Amino acid sequence: MYISQAYKGLHDWWRYIVGVIIALGGIFAFSMPHMVAIALKMLREGIDESKMNDVNYIMTLFEPNLNLVFVLLPFLGGLIFLLFAVKLLHKLPIVNLTTSRVNIDWRRVFFSFFFWGIISSAMVLIDYALAPEDYLYNFQLNKFIILAVIAIVLVPFQTSFEEYMFRGYLMQGIGVIAKNKWLPLVLTSVIFGGLHIANPEVEKLGYIIMVYYIGTGLFLGVITLMDEGMELALGFHAANNLFTALLVTADWTAFQTDSILKDVADPGVAGLTDIFIPVFVVFPILLFIFSKKYKWTNWKEKLTGPVYNSYTEPSLNAINNNTIESLNLDIHDNQDQNSDIR
Repeated sequence: MYISQAYKGLHDWWRYIVGVIIALGGIFAFSMPHMVAIALKMLREGIDESKMNDVNYIMTLFEPNLNLVFVLLPFLGGLIFLLFAVKLLHKLPIVNLTTSRVNIDWRRVFFSFFFWGIISSAMVLIDYALAPEDYLYNFQLNKFIILAVIAIVLVPFQTSFEEYMFRGYLMQGIGVIAKNKWLPLVLTSVIFGGLHIANPEVEKLGYIIMVYYIGTGLFLGVITLMDEGMELALGFHAANNLFTALLVTADWTAFQTDSILKDVADPGVAGLTDIFIPVFVVFPILLFIFSKKYKWTNWKEKLTGPVYNSYTEPSLNAINNNTIESLNLDIHDNQDQNSDIR
């Protein structure tokens, strides 16, 4: 039912290709401030151009809070341009890209946000209590306040772009083209994970971390299809990135911030635990909790079943039925008129 929302708008296959290109254009446009800043720094101070392909080096060119703005701004551009494409190119209301419900269920968004925010924060604090030697206390009030403002404002745009692109736009687009649910679920998860391959975590931990990225994409896809909407995924993803940005950072992560704690542990030692436990333990537990709270049923149908165009066909039937009824009325009227003449 969620994927079928795409049938309420224009859903030709080529429109999705154009829509993705438009969204990429938004990312590029909002990347310009970062490019200009790097160019100015190159002219004024001189930087090592041979390292411009090194993400870790680029992250050292500016102070952490400014870096965070530069990292997050492109996602804001991507989100604006993507929603623009949905409205004008597909003629589809944003609510239909978001959910199969009449209105966006903000209670679901906030429940998922605070539920995962509390759990993920507790996991970090417990780990800090058990192994304080793996962390440095990094809290600086003034920098943290600036970080909090930037993160609270911009991180939801970053996570919302990824959700609307993968669990929304591509999930619906691939679904209406393939006429099934399992292919968009698998493809969007793999693409979502694959696009994280440039993250510095991959260089540090190796390609094994792709299990985490693809597993996270699969988890978000499952809760979107089972709940017939993106609300839970939107809340979860925002909480995951926001609380991480505020609580803990490391020299080898995509988000290098003025957070409260800094992880100085050897990533190779803890890496396997951080990769496999969320995917194979934490996410299944979350699925169980969500399923009980929202009374999910019929898992096989919702995750692998066919996608029907349930919006145009009933309208055609209704037109046919109305036509038949009007013809019947005309016949009866003619019969009545003939009776009167007699």
